[in-house]
Amino acid sequence: MIKRTVLDATRELLRELGLTTVFGNPGTTEVPFLTDWPDDFHYILGLQESAVVAMADAYAQATRQAVLVNLHSAGGVGHGLGSLFTAYRNRTPLIVVAGQQNRALLPHDPFLGATDAPEFPKPYVKWSIEPATAEDVPAALARAYHVATQAPSGPVFVSVPADDWTATTERPIISRPRIRGYGPDPEAVDELAAALEAAERPAIVVGGAVDQDAAVVETVALAERLNAGVWVAPMSFRCSFPEDHPLFQGFLDPERGAVSDRLAAHDLVVVLGAPAFTYHVDRGRGEAPLPPLFVVSDDEQVLARAFEGTGIRATPKLAVRAILNAVGRSARPAPAPRRRPAKPSGDRLTCELVYSTLADLLPDDAIIVEETPSHRGILHDHLPITATDTGFLTMASGALGYGVPGVVGAALARPDRKVVGLVGDGSSMYGIQGLWTAARQDLPVTILIMDNTEYAAVRILGDAIGGEKLPGTQLGGIDFARLASSMGCEGVTITEPSGLVPGLTAALGDKRPTLVHIRVAPSDQTLY
Repeated sequence: MIKRTVLDATRELLRELGLTTVFGNPGTTEVPFLTDWPDDFHYILGLQESAVVAMADAYAQATRQAVLVNLHSAGGVGHGLGSLFTAYRNRTPLIVVAGQQNRALLPHDPFLGATDAPEFPKPYVKWSIEPATAEDVPAALARAYHVATQAPSGPVFVSVPADDWTATTERPIISRPRIRGYGPDPEAVDELAAALEAAERPAIVVGGAVDQDAAVVETVALAERLNAGVWVAPMSFRCSFPEDHPLFQGFLDPERGAVSDRLAAHDLVVVLGAPAFTYHVDRGRGEAPLPPLFVVSDDEQVLARAFEGTGIRATPKLAVRAILNAVGRSARPAPAPRRRPAKPSGDRLTCELVYSTLADLLPDDAIIVEETPSHRGILHDHLPITATDTGFLTMASGALGYGVPGVVGAALARPDRKVVGLVGDGSSMYGIQGLWTAARQDLPVTILIMDNTEYAAVRILGDAIGGEKLPGTQLGGIDFARLASSMGCEGVTITEPSGLVPGLTAALGDKRPTLVHIRVAPSDQTLY
């Protein structure tokens, strides 16, 4: 048996698994992993670990493949935990490999040592390990890959002592194919089909897992066969139904009473690839009644914690295909199409005007990366997402820092698509370092900073519950165009409605990474 180093064996495994694009921010405990970097590997440098993890998150979402993230010991992992929390909520298959101090030093609590390293990122990883011996490292990474990519997908964590990489190993490298999805129980499908046949006003609620599993086309076919209205689940992190389709009904707000009100017109609801349901606010309405539910999910925790309904466990695409095979075409009348608000006037530079204008200028297959918490509802009203493959990416966690680096990750993953970021001024500052990577990678992205000079989501929710004199919500004074220029990107500022069409047209056509700073007028729209 030929002896080789653990590093050699690991790189061979990574090649076989397609993990040759690595996002990272290095430290000294990562030097042995990074030394003599192979020419066929691509290292994407980010300037802060949280931004690095967010870039990798969007990259994995846009490719529907696992990706490797290399972080530094405990401090670097700590910086990245906010975005790791987002990756967990986004069901993103990230393999986080963190450096650890040399094994010989660990008993002495050394500088840059990580105490109980596998425990640090829990509970927001599916699996976590520091291998018992150096020779166990490749096998640990192989298992990490299968845990991360197996439904429901999610991040995993492997801590590797620095001296493990130079140890020798004779163990063979075993690379197995990715574990595929699984179909639903046939009796459960028959029960759902019978319920759908008896229903007079069924509805479908779609979540991010539908698009994540590339099942939007099948879901459209199912809705059309059933003549069922389609709603988007609260806080969905992807677009799982084209929003210009006549059966599209709109978006459910993350509040129990609001969900109940929206679904009250239906006598059966099928929830596909989403929790039933994710809530953010409680308006004291108690357990408002919901129609009979069927919840179809690949996540056993989603099914277990649902308070009501019949659960069916399956990955989305195979589930929808099974349902399609079990139901006939319905003669029931289709619900009326959703009515959209009128186009805004052009007398004030509002978010409504920005999104409406952008809707007219974007190519049909553009990818939108969104992080504008106080403007999400306005976006839904005025910028319909129509692509049936990765048209929209955002964070399901509520942890800020996804938007700017997410644009970078999505653009690296899909160079064939135009990627546009819609990011709030407050949100942008949690991941602004992503601009530097966009410039270094020469990505033709466009990032719109929607500047309302405040953490508006906090202020709006505070107002709604009767809060007064909330500190820490006022911003303003940041020159985002100059900030972008300092990191190597083009910077543009728009302050008047008349500058919107020419400014956005030029920015969208620019092959350089471009940030457009838009000073929007305050909005009186509530959050939900």
